[in-house]
Amino acid sequence: MSHLAPLIADLALILICAGIMTLLFKKLKQPLVLGYVVAGFLASPHLSFTPSVMDTANIKTWADIGVIFLLFALGLEFSFKKIVKVGGAAIIAACTIIFCMIMLGIGVGTAFGWQRMDCIFLGGMIAMSSTTIIYKAFDDLGLRKKQFTGLVLSVLILEDILAIVLMVMLSTMAVSNNFEGTEMLESVVKLLFFLILWFVVGIYLIPELLKRSRKLMSEETLLIVSLGLCFGMVVVAAHTGFSAAFGAFIMGSILAETVEAESIERLVNPVKDLFGAIFFVSVGMMVDPAMIVEYAWPIVFITLAVIVGQSVFGTLGVLLAGQPLKMAMQCGFSLTQIGEFAFIIASLGVSLKVTSDFLYPIVVAVSVITTFLTPYMIRLAEPASNYVDKHLPERWKNFLSRYASGSRTANHDSLWKKLIFALVRITVVYSIVCIAIIAFAFKFFVPLCREWLPGVWGPLLAAFVIILFMSPFLRSIMIKKNHSEEFVTLWNDSRGNRAPLVATIVLRILLAVSFVMFVIAGLFKASVGLLLGVAVLLVIVMVLSRQLKKQSIMIERKFFQNLRTRDMVAEYRGEKKPEYAGRLLSRDLHLADFEIPGEASWAGKTLLELNFGKKYGVHVVSILRGKKRINIPGASMRLFPQDKIQVIGTDEDLNLFGEEMNKASELETDVVEKSEMILRQFLIDEESPFLGKSLKEAGIRDKYRCLIVGVERNGSTLHAPNPSEAFQEGDVVWVVGENNDVYKLVGHVPDVDAVS
Repeated sequence: MSHLAPLIADLALILICAGIMTLLFKKLKQPLVLGYVVAGFLASPHLSFTPSVMDTANIKTWADIGVIFLLFALGLEFSFKKIVKVGGAAIIAACTIIFCMIMLGIGVGTAFGWQRMDCIFLGGMIAMSSTTIIYKAFDDLGLRKKQFTGLVLSVLILEDILAIVLMVMLSTMAVSNNFEGTEMLESVVKLLFFLILWFVVGIYLIPELLKRSRKLMSEETLLIVSLGLCFGMVVVAAHTGFSAAFGAFIMGSILAETVEAESIERLVNPVKDLFGAIFFVSVGMMVDPAMIVEYAWPIVFITLAVIVGQSVFGTLGVLLAGQPLKMAMQCGFSLTQIGEFAFIIASLGVSLKVTSDFLYPIVVAVSVITTFLTPYMIRLAEPASNYVDKHLPERWKNFLSRYASGSRTANHDSLWKKLIFALVRITVVYSIVCIAIIAFAFKFFVPLCREWLPGVWGPLLAAFVIILFMSPFLRSIMIKKNHSEEFVTLWNDSRGNRAPLVATIVLRILLAVSFVMFVIAGLFKASVGLLLGVAVLLVIVMVLSRQLKKQSIMIERKFFQNLRTRDMVAEYRGEKKPEYAGRLLSRDLHLADFEIPGEASWAGKTLLELNFGKKYGVHVVSILRGKKRINIPGASMRLFPQDKIQVIGTDEDLNLFGEEMNKASELETDVVEKSEMILRQFLIDEESPFLGKSLKEAGIRDKYRCLIVGVERNGSTLHAPNPSEAFQEGDVVWVVGENNDVYKLVGHVPDVDAVS
């Protein structure tokens, strides 16, 4: 008998248990995550009457890989542009919920007398609602199109990104076991630094890499390349002091901006499902029934803390964001559960050895209970809001109503705010890139230069290369936005604006000079005056260089092109409305999509013949034909069935256009009878107009729209007609065609009995 490695036997046990539980939980219409947890519970050493996993260390490694895949897949679904689109309401609500729930978790843990680190990790675990469970609950209850669900999903997007930040901060706390404000500030600054750096560099390089190798990419190579990038980023993140999950999430979010994002997500999903299942099974394996019994009361209190806390603080957060009371309560009641991120944070505490053994099974038990209660809490939101609305004092209701309406109207951005925000964004991003260039060069490039070129030549070459690489970014810091619409308007609007505007330029120039001085001072020993003089001279050259201006514009253009490529492809395919569609709304115009039905009388006609502009007041701006897009089609362009046309017009004109399209697509009442095909036969006699004529000369197909299918001659069997052979007297000709056409034909010739 051959020897079987324990890992293979353990995987067999895990996957068999997981398979059985997923079928059972699918039948019960419960989240599969809970099925995996139960499967792990059954395969754990805590149950003596079931087979148990033998090599828990290897399973733990596989579970860590599962976390990497889960976060990588989450990053693929996430987009940094979504943060901009979620709006202020979701940001206010998410930050309020997370802060208050962390404080609540710390308070509950402290009340039970737990260690400080247990309390902090408990706060992090109960702060994050489960995206997977809420999505499923909304689908099951048919609520995905409700107004409040959009806000809930926006809050979940922010909670996901904030959960990554929280994991980094918890890791910092766990490693240092210190809670000093300066150290936490350093960790946050470090996180933001690398987050921006990796995102900027990744968006600039990775889409270009995938684009250039697209012809070589099969599904297999795309999967391997994307997973290679994922694990490469995991290693980089680990070397810079972050968790592997953080690196996986960052690479997933970078790849989410590429054209291949959907293909990568589809290819990665099976791998993610496999390793994710192993992770959730490993979660269940850590649940000790005896410990759950021992900590029954903490489980009850933490469950109540999650349900009540999320309901209250979720409602409060959405109210603070300026939403009505009913929507706020619907959002708050939808968030009353914990899920996958609670498990990931719990496993982080275990791996770092900073949390107690009892915390993991407690959190799993709370997650199971709150998951089962989620649909009931969502259903409870409306009657609860009606009850509160009925019993709320009138002055409170008036205050909430005024607050909600006021928050929606007070959304005005001044020119100063726009300009300062743009300047800060440009300065911070390009400064981070410059710092990264300096750090990389001094770590790797400068030692090589000093080794290869002795004396002053090595540092001189290093200084030249470093400043050359930094120069496009330093020039952008100094020059960008100095000729923008906001800057020029503020400059011309008031003389009082000019001094602050000049100050913004001076400060950015001083920052660029400081970067150059730092590089030179790190390579040469010189006086401050000399350093300043050389740095100012180099900065002046950067500002005046036309080649550098062109290069900095090209770098920025390439970045934003890569960032928008996925949206541009979606717009080209008609899967997303173009950007200008939003601007039309200010002119009471809309962009609408219509599909030409196959039966429409418009099909086959040119735009000139249809003359939509004159008849209906609408204009066709694009035609989507399969994978091809035709923008601003000419008057001679024909419309074909299943063409998707994008039309601009007012609401009234578009409604009229849609009604006329429906009319043009309606079948005539007698079209079915007219189109019925029948088979008839007629006799060629001495008076027949077809006697002595060939099939081609008779013109039966062209003149009568009928098809001769056979000819009987002298009692012979039916045979196909010869186009060049003349009809003879006594021939019986069989024809098929539409009802009216056949009767028109046989009306000119002697008819023979119909054949059915």
